[in-house]
Amino acid sequence: MTEFDPAKFEDKYVHYFPELQQAYKNAFSRINERYDSSLVHAIDQQVLNESEPFYDEEDGFWIELPDEPYDRITGVVVDRERFETVLEAHVEAIETELERVFGV
Repeated sequence: MTEFDPAKFEDKYVHYFPELQQAYKNAFSRINERYDSSLVHAIDQQVLNESEPFYDEEDGFWIELPDEPYDRITGVVVDRERFETVLEAHVEAIETELERVFGV
């Protein structure tokens, strides 16, 4: 486990890139087992590829999504409610994996 330094997370891609990749990969695998893989792949490639993880000591890890994530989805037909359910589960899985990877 990597020693986590909240101050270094400001420059997360310099200090923690492999750990971030691992957390996102683990979350993807967990979600892909539970939901339609076409939708999970679309969310991963068209929404989460533009997301940004953040950390603060009060709230922990959280993911900032791009504007209008539902409107970014192409190639998959899905109603907004289903999309939001899967996206929320995926974001929660990423946050959980970040906590696990960094031991926070």
